[in-house]
Amino acid sequence: MNRYGTRLLSRVVTVLLVLAAPCLAAPTPALKDVVATLEQGYRLLNDVQADFSQRTTIASVKREERGAGELYMKKSANGSTMFRFDYSKPRQQIISNGRKVWYYIPDNRQVMVADMTAFFESGNSVALNYLTGMGNVSRDFSVHFVGEGRDKKGDYVVELIPKKPTQAMAKLQLTISAQAVEEFRENGEARVPFPIKASLLFDRLGNTTAIEFSKVRVNRGMAADKFNFKIPHGVEVIKP
Repeated sequence: MNRYGTRLLSRVVTVLLVLAAPCLAAPTPALKDVVATLEQGYRLLNDVQADFSQRTTIASVKREERGAGELYMKKSANGSTMFRFDYSKPRQQIISNGRKVWYYIPDNRQVMVADMTAFFESGNSVALNYLTGMGNVSRDFSVHFVGEGRDKKGDYVVELIPKKPTQAMAKLQLTISAQAVEEFRENGEARVPFPIKASLLFDRLGNTTAIEFSKVRVNRGMAADKFNFKIPHGVEVIKP
């Protein structure tokens, strides 16, 4: 398992766990509506399936790496978040049942297996809190609009800055569906369980990871066994 593979796993997991966090701060009325759309939507969310495209820029070598595939995420009964990234390009899988993480590269015949707690012990305790359901974003982050608060399509863009930055996360930008926010304003409650259209993660080394979501399907009754990985015969197991 190369260093890039480990970095990729950490960034993807960090982004996913922040997306799954239940609470955000809201210092202005306009931002309050966007935040409420996120947090109330999360309460409605049991599971989500979506296509994604990913673009990672490595600042030190000025290299861009792209990926695409399908994301699955499900809340478990004990409050943890289970997830699965099936990459079609490059071919690989990142799977967690809320306790363990498997990072499988079939072409290399290798799988990295890590305990979630151990994986986040070093410099990533904030993300670990979200995973176990004990996190509080309003406590750990400052939240504000990016620029004038909207992108060219009219969707809202907010920035989350951790009060205690880690190596893996200096800040995170989220693009929130304007339609979902308008539905919240019209109805006084959120109606869209997963209003996030894109995320952009910045680490402390200047690297960025951008993810865009499409074909989002929510609350389909996803089976929990989808988030367990059976190690194929003859595959090398690597532990960090």
